[in-house]
Amino acid sequence: MESPAEILPGVIFYSYLSSERKEKACIWNHHTLVLQVSGQMVLETSEQNLTISAGEVLLIHKNQLGTLIKTPEPGGQYETVVISLQEDLIRKIILEEKMEAYGKYFGLPNLIIPSDDFLKGYFQSIVPYARNSGAEMTDEMGLLKVKEGIKLMLMAVPELRNFLFDFSEPYKIDLEKFMLSNYHFNVPVEEFSKLTGRSLSGFKRDFQKTFGMPPRKWLQEKRLNEAKHLIESKNKKPSSIYLDLGFESLSHFSQAFKKRFGKAPTLDI
Repeated sequence: MESPAEILPGVIFYSYLSSERKEKACIWNHHTLVLQVSGQMVLETSEQNLTISAGEVLLIHKNQLGTLIKTPEPGGQYETVVISLQEDLIRKIILEEKMEAYGKYFGLPNLIIPSDDFLKGYFQSIVPYARNSGAEMTDEMGLLKVKEGIKLMLMAVPELRNFLFDFSEPYKIDLEKFMLSNYHFNVPVEEFSKLTGRSLSGFKRDFQKTFGMPPRKWLQEKRLNEAKHLIESKNKKPSSIYLDLGFESLSHFSQAFKKRFGKAPTLDI
């Protein structure tokens, strides 16, 4: 079985690892529920750093960029079940259950859901499907599981109605603040435009007004200047920073650095 494996295509996933992995530039286009089966996961965004361990549940807000650090248990594995709470699925559940939001959500974007006996039981009911690659979950059963998960979360934290049932598009946010906090994520300009609530053309226009240059050029300059600062002032090794600054490979970073500053960074090879 591959990792991650789709238990219900596009909705429920199972991930397992035997060694630590850091995943940069994760994009959450939908609200996402993470059930930590074993091991530990660290979520890092521009606003929050959260750690969850075995038996804990994390709810991630849609329209975010972040980093995940996945660490297996000592001598064991890392396992999670991830449920993508897609908008059309939530709308269907709302109509069937006659639910509605109380108002706009103003809380933190990512929350560890307090665990209780009901959520623990829910947890245990999904894990066998995840671990058994031969077990098939039908669309109907998958919808029931997602619906059950939402209802149990709302029982535990009623104010999550406003979190889950917010179907508004990303509003036009402060472009300068967002880019200065997220420039190091290696994602296409098109994704940056969506996450700031703009069309691609609107994003490029506002970006030029804000920073005085096109997005791709600014991103390259910003990342390289930060790399130069980290190497010269913080004694960081190029191999330890290039991924964190949005470069795809060490060779790509070295070539860009040499072109910008006239010399290659000191490489630990």
